[in-house]
Amino acid sequence: KEKHASPDFTLFSTGSELSLTLDAAERLERMGKHVRVVSMPCWALFDKQPESYKQTVMGGDLGVRVAVEAASDFGWHKYIGLHGIAICMERFGESAPAADLAQEFGFTVDAIVERLIAHEKASHNG
Repeated sequence: KEKHASPDFTLFSTGSELSLTLDAAERLERMGKHVRVVSMPCWALFDKQPESYKQTVMGGDLGVRVAVEAASDFGWHKYIGLHGIAICMERFGESAPAADLAQEFGFTVDAIVERLIAHEKASHNG
């Protein structure tokens, strides 16, 4: 997604959650937020890239770094930092229709946007 000079949020996502992440970014942009989306399907391949490439993706002001992954947050903090937000699985999965599970675990556009806006408000008030 287009790189803003100083985004409010940079959303990192893997292949399976990329569509959801792009939809959340679009909603945030309609709310007046500047958002970057980084597709990062393989950390190992990213880590093997030249430093110049990594700086293009990860350098500068990225705003709040956010990982969106329907799995554990293990490993994401290397890329989102200690103060980044990991929208990931925090408990074992369940068995139900996919849409119900997405709602239950917060993997919807509404849930992602609400969490990021709440974080932004708390940061400005804290």
